[in-house]
Amino acid sequence: MRLFLYGTLMRGGVAHHHVADLTRLGPAQTAPGYALYALGWYPGLVVDPQAGCVHGEVYALPDGPQQALRLAALDAYEGVPDPYTRQRITLQDGSEAVAWVLAPARAAGHPRIPHGDWRRWHGAPR
Repeated sequence: MRLFLYGTLMRGGVAHHHVADLTRLGPAQTAPGYALYALGWYPGLVVDPQAGCVHGEVYALPDGPQQALRLAALDAYEGVPDPYTRQRITLQDGSEAVAWVLAPARAAGHPRIPHGDWRRWHGAPR
């Protein structure tokens, strides 16, 4: 399974320790149709057919008995089922990955990150 991470779980992020033992496959972008919002110290990915791409990283989550436990731990960190849900998204290269997606109503009133890049929003190195 591949995970698309776009905020605090990325390398250098405050919560990267949750995924630091996973294999980082590299930088990636979503296909068009996703928007990123700044919700304070963390971002939220929202499905928006009118939006562009969101920048992030892809990590490999190995199959096996520990996969369900790891997903449950990440779900707990992300607040599944509210405000986030775990779902498959499409990446720019046409492949799919799992990401934690924010309900659009939860993004209301928060600034949209126009370039879709959480690190750039914070001025952090890539």
